[in-house]
Amino acid sequence: METAYKTVQKQAQAEYIDRRSRFIGAVSSVTDEQEALAFIAMRKKEYWDAKHNVYAYCLRNGICRFSDDNEPQGTAGMPVLEVLQKQGLVDCVAVVTRYFGGILLGTGGLVRAYSQSTALAIAEAGIAEHRLCVYGELCCDYAQYGRLQTLFAEQGCVIDDTVFADDVTVRLHLEIEKCDRFCHNLTEISCGTVDFSKREEKFDVFLKK
Repeated sequence: METAYKTVQKQAQAEYIDRRSRFIGAVSSVTDEQEALAFIAMRKKEYWDAKHNVYAYCLRNGICRFSDDNEPQGTAGMPVLEVLQKQGLVDCVAVVTRYFGGILLGTGGLVRAYSQSTALAIAEAGIAEHRLCVYGELCCDYAQYGRLQTLFAEQGCVIDDTVFADDVTVRLHLEIEKCDRFCHNLTEISCGTVDFSKREEKFDVFLKK
């Protein structure tokens, strides 16, 4: 079961110029192929007068596609895709728009320019790691709550809500890989009187850079 994946934090773009050719790299997170194609179409519409709109995308379901958009084969779409793959990004689409500057860059120059444009756009967007988390709640008395706060911090729990009434109800989530140990320690600290009631599992975002 997949418990973590990386994608970009936000839509972003960056420019790179090589011998008067202007490269505009843009990236976005997506959830499926339809969203990836919509982003590509949007960029092509915005830069309709550009000589090339090269793209690549990788999805969590294993689909990876690219297009050289009339650049020499292997010099554009594949380098963009390789940048996504080397950074371990999925559910991510990149489009690099090129305005030709009148000077041929050669095969190596094109590969470097498309790779660099993609990398700059990713750096501008930032990378977020999504980790599978368990969401749930527990109920304890006030004396136990004081002791459990240390456990929450040690286990990396994220407190979503705390309700103070006759008892204390704490709604929290933590990474699925830490859940068993958290439950074990919770049982020990509370002498078996407090249980963590799991409600759902879903991905949460942890910023990388």
